[in-house]
Amino acid sequence: MPKQKTNKSVVKRVKVTGSGKVTRRSPGAGHLKSRKSPKRLRRFRSEKAVDSTFAKHAKRMMGM
Repeated sequence: MPKQKTNKSVVKRVKVTGSGKVTRRSPGAGHLKSRKSPKRLRRFRSEKAVDSTFAKHAKRMMGM
């Protein structure tokens, strides 16, 4: 049976922590920052935990 290929789009978007949690970046922090409040921009900086349902799919797509 051939090896399972890693889904590169998922690898670029999420990261697995040491404890096994899957994290992602906040959307909306890329451009058009002048109209967003400083508080909102600060919140974008922190990484968010992925929903447990998607975390299972993401790990499978990454070959874990």
